[in-house]
Amino acid sequence: MTRVAIIGCGLIGRAWAISFLRGGCEVALWDAKTGVCEAVQAALPHAFGDLRAHGLLEEDTDSILSRLHICDTLQKCVKDAAHVQENTPEVIDNKRAIFAQLDAAADAETVLASSTSALLPSAIYHGLPGAARCLVAHPINPPYLVPAVEIVPGPETSPDVVTRTAEFLTSMGQAPIVMNKEVDGFLMNRLQGALLDEAFRLVEEGYASAEDVDIGIRDGLALRWAFMGPFETIDLNAPGGVRDYVNRYAQMYTGVNTAIPTRPDWTGPVLDEIEADRRTRLDAAQLSERQAWRDRRLMALIEHKNKANKEFGS
Repeated sequence: MTRVAIIGCGLIGRAWAISFLRGGCEVALWDAKTGVCEAVQAALPHAFGDLRAHGLLEEDTDSILSRLHICDTLQKCVKDAAHVQENTPEVIDNKRAIFAQLDAAADAETVLASSTSALLPSAIYHGLPGAARCLVAHPINPPYLVPAVEIVPGPETSPDVVTRTAEFLTSMGQAPIVMNKEVDGFLMNRLQGALLDEAFRLVEEGYASAEDVDIGIRDGLALRWAFMGPFETIDLNAPGGVRDYVNRYAQMYTGVNTAIPTRPDWTGPVLDEIEADRRTRLDAAQLSERQAWRDRRLMALIEHKNKANKEFGS
């Protein structure tokens, strides 16, 4: 049985714990703050119940929880672990200090992965003796419902470690995005950032409301994106495939992009407008409730996709 150590057990660490436990791993938890790991342990039965209700989990909760261990030191947590998933705050000095401890405490073959969404792997572990076994494995939250995980190597990362990590995460039910090299924002945030820039701009310049932009994605593009990526989408949107699509529409997009010379100011007056729009539709006090609604909708979508894959093929 594969042992996984989770270092830092906030929102992301808890989500990873669900993923690895559901995948059959033995999971050890450690957090610098007292009581955090116990809070994760208390929250797991509810999460497993929701997954089971949507056909996404078969194993009983008691059996799963028997593989969960709370550790009082980082060193105990990583002992005998094949994979370490670090989830501490996005502060580079803290990350470097934690990785130095992990590198000193973990077995030589243990993979050390960070969940960071913003820090380059080379900035986190450059110069460590075990830098070759370090990388970023950035989840899309929550990873037990959204399977894509960005695997980002640094210049010192061994290709074998990248391959082993991709294979391991695949066996856990994740969908690895294996990047060839590091870049600011990785892959998902760069794609999401490009879309958000245009979404902010359309509102800032008065072309549409925040809700209309959301409708365009929610009830438009995202319906296809739920089971196809952008390249497959355009490949199917022209009779002759992707090259035919480019021949037909590239000039149109060039014209649109030429008309977008600068980035919008996300923190400017447009933020007041977008926030006001959102708060008329969802009171701030209801955010947690809506997040739970989001997760249940994701479970239902995954349940549907699993059924549709069996019926129509993936």
